[in-house]
Amino acid sequence: MSAPSVESRIKAMLVERLMLKAKPEELGDTDDLIEKWSLESVQLMEIVIGLEEVFGLALGDDEFSVKKFRTVANIAAVVREKMPGA
Repeated sequence: MSAPSVESRIKAMLVERLMLKAKPEELGDTDDLIEKWSLESVQLMEIVIGLEEVFGLALGDDEFSVKKFRTVANIAAVVREKMPGA
């Protein structure tokens, strides 16, 4: 069995950390997370912390932007940029 995709791991982390009332597979890769789930700045920071824990990434303050964390696809791009081969 192949390893879960980056997007699948991100979706599972989002549902768990943000306590979303959804299943990971219900999150679309291009859904606007801020609009669809009414995310606020504290929750965006939870995403950053989750990425650090799940993927072992270190994100500097200068690497954070709302646009980068608006969709699962954008978050996955950040992960792949920081972890070539992911």
